[in-house]
Parts: sequence; C-alpha cells; structure tokens
Amino acid sequence: MFLTISTTGTLERPATDLGFLLHKHPDNAQTFSTSHGTAHVLYPEASAERCTAALLLEVDPVGLVRRGKGKGRGGAPDSALAQYVNDRPYAASSLLAVALSTVFKSALRGACRAMPERAAAPLPLRIEVPALPARGGAELVHKLFGPLGWDTVEAEPVALDTAFPEWGDSRYVRLVLEGELRLADALNHLYVLLPVLDDAKHYWVAPDEVDKLLRAGDGWLAEHPEQKLITSRYLSRRWGLTRDAMERLELVRLAESDGLEVEDVDNAVDETTDTEEKPVPLAEQRRAAILAALRAADATRVLDLGCGQGQLLQELLKDVRFTDIVGVDVSVRALTVAGRRLRLERLGERQAGRITLIQGSLAYTDKRLTGYDAAVLSEVVEHVDLPRLPALEYAVFGSARPRTVLVTTPNVEYNVRWESLPAGHVRHGDHRFEWTRQEFRTWAARVAGQYGYGVEFTPIGPDDQEVGPPTQMAVFTQTSRTTSKEDTA
Repeated sequence: MFLTISTTGTLERPATDLGFLLHKHPDNAQTFSTSHGTAHVLYPEASAERCTAALLLEVDPVGLVRRGKGKGRGGAPDSALAQYVNDRPYAASSLLAVALSTVFKSALRGACRAMPERAAAPLPLRIEVPALPARGGAELVHKLFGPLGWDTVEAEPVALDTAFPEWGDSRYVRLVLEGELRLADALNHLYVLLPVLDDAKHYWVAPDEVDKLLRAGDGWLAEHPEQKLITSRYLSRRWGLTRDAMERLELVRLAESDGLEVEDVDNAVDETTDTEEKPVPLAEQRRAAILAALRAADATRVLDLGCGQGQLLQELLKDVRFTDIVGVDVSVRALTVAGRRLRLERLGERQAGRITLIQGSLAYTDKRLTGYDAAVLSEVVEHVDLPRLPALEYAVFGSARPRTVLVTTPNVEYNVRWESLPAGHVRHGDHRFEWTRQEFRTWAARVAGQYGYGVEFTPIGPDDQEVGPPTQMAVFTQTSRTTSKEDTA
C-alpha cells in the first residue's frame, strides 16, 4: 500500500517544512512496526520548492490471515475468506488508515511545537493513492471528498486488464486530491474515508470506534451531506454504534449552529436530581391535567416536545387512544433515559409502533413534526432564552401547526409557598425565567393572535387565592389555517 503527500513552497517558506509537520526528517528513511506489517516513510523529493513524503506499508499476508481466522474480536472476514489471494496487502484500506494514525499521530492532531503557525495554516497539498478500492465508484469518491474543500478530486478508474479493455473497469481508482487545507484536516479525511470507500475493516469494530470517528471527523463530519453513509460504513454497519454516532453528531451540529459547547446543549438531564418538581404529587397532577386536555381535544396523534426523561410519554403509552406518540428532545442523554423508562427494547411490535423518539431542537422548524393532532410543551418554555422564544413559537405554532397545543409553565408568584426554595430563586437551575400569571397570559394571547389560535387557561395544583396555582396551563386551539400574520401581509 502506498500514498504520497506533496506540497510546494518558497525560499522564505520552504516546502521541506512538511518534515516538521509530519515529525519525520526528509533526510532519513524511517521504519515503523504496525499490527499487520511494516510502514516506511521516505521523501522521494525534498527541496525548498517542492517536497513529497511517501508512506509505504508492507503488509504481512501470513500474519493478516492468521489474525483474521475465526469470528469475533480480531476477525478479519475478507482476509480469512480468501486466505492469501485477496487485495488486502495491496490496495489502500483500513490497514493504511491505521498506519497513518500510527506513523503520523501528532500530525493528525495538528500538533507541531517547532512550527505551530504552519500546522494551523492551510498548505498547498497534493495527495495521491495509486490503488484505492471504491465500492460506489468514482462518483462516490467525488461525493465524499468534494464537500471537504479540495479544489481537485480525481478518481481515475483502473482497468481490470489493460490487455482486455472490453472487460471494463475494476472497482479500484487512482485518487488524486489537490487543494489548500491544513495538513491535519487532510490526514483525518484519509483516515476516515479510506475504509469507508473500501466498505470493510480488517479488525473488530468496538464501541470506542465511535470516539475515533468523532475525533477524526471534528469540524467536517457533522455537516457532511453523506454523513449517514460515512458513519454506517466506518462502523461496519453496526447499527447500535451508528445510531450512537449519528445522535452525537446531531448534538454537535446543533451546538455549532447556536455557538455553544456540546455540554451546554446536552443539559436536559440533571445528573444529581430528577427534573420533576417536588412534591411529586404536583407532577402527577400536571400529567393528569395534560391527559385530560388531550382527551377533551379528541387527539390521537400527539407530540411531546421537550419530552425529557419520558414521564409523560409513559402515561400516553398506557392509553390506547393515543395511536401515534412522538417524543422530541435536544438531549441524547434525556432520550436514552426515556428509552429505558419506556423499555423500548422489550415492547411488542404493536406497542413499539406507537412510539417514536426524535432528537431535535425546538428552535428550528422540522417537517417531521407536521400533521399531528396535538403538541405538548410541559415545563419547556422556561428553559428557552427569551430572545430565542420567537423561534420556538414559529417552529411549533407557525410550522408544525397542530390543532391543539398545551403549554404548562411554573407560576412564579407561587414560589413564596415553597418553604425549601430561597427567596428570589427559580425552581430549576436551568430556568431562564419564570412568569407571573399575567405575564403568561399576555404571552399566550399574543402567540394565539399571531398564529390563528384561541387560548384558554387552566390552573394545575392548589389554586391559592393570593398567589394562584403552582403550575399554569394554556390550551391553544386552532381557529384559522393562516400560518401567521406576517405571512398574509
């Protein structure tokens, strides 16, 4: 297996700086042991104007077959199946990707103490891989590398036999990439996409491969149009690992779009406390009030927006009248807890067909949420920053437009009745605000008028004569098919 990395330079910024970035001196030919052979790094050319580093991997075919025998951990099915007569020792594959990560470990991280500014800056690069298996052909090669910033992506098909052109092309291509990219980015593209194009790995794919994929795909995989295919193939179509990776990538995408850290987005589950208020009977009363309102609205297809740990979903699933139940939350951890609470893996086919969990942000429109009878936002709006509340309003009332929308939120006036709550504190550390009864009614009336809904209000919990109930609920009912006043202006 063979690949070359070339760059150009000037006397002021010589191309031989590539040796510093790869941590391999151009004057030396170096050898490294890998788990399936020997890797050599050498420089066919090294001048101020042009420098080329070559990685040559000599695979031990006997060792490859011996390690690949049998199934399970360490198994290499392609090698074991064809014994010594296969392409593993010759065509670029996961073997070469592993050699890249072994030999150029620091370069993959973008680390270079000698020249940190060069490591952080784009370089004019040309990468060549003479023999690359491409299950999907040259078209797939362009789909994978094209969106990554390369100016040129050449995938020249290799003929099965030049002496017999009528046989057509093989599944191999000669890959050439040219463009100005950071060296670390280019190496990470190769590390992920070489085994993806081969659609095979020479080793058992364990759960830690998800972390490797996300680390190598940082900054580009979350937004890649072929993200699903890349993730599935890289993880050898292990669906549990693929689902985990896709959920984490979606969280990365949402965090980047909001300019937040992933930890700040994935905070719906408090590690130390349950998200229900105390005492517990109030939470039960709230769910009972929501269920009663849904039944009164004759709803059968219901969205639980911001479903958290799935307490309401559990109650909805108990009532057979709710035939299509969807729980939506931005937090992967919350959805995981909800899945365990609902025991999704143990549900029968009929019950499992009634419930769906979706990761998503309520600040964005989502076509998957249209066409439902009712939507519930139970203790959700107060977790949203006020400047972002209009986006949620449009996503729910303007885009999804269920016939009925139920919104519950704490009544801040009642907080004085909570003996354990210090004066001036909100009920949950993640609450951005808590409304008085009048503030809630003013907000609800504005939203109802803007999006063509009527609204009524229901107290939940003991209705104190002075400060009102602990929880307040607004029941929005669609009165007009108009999306919003702005749309009809």
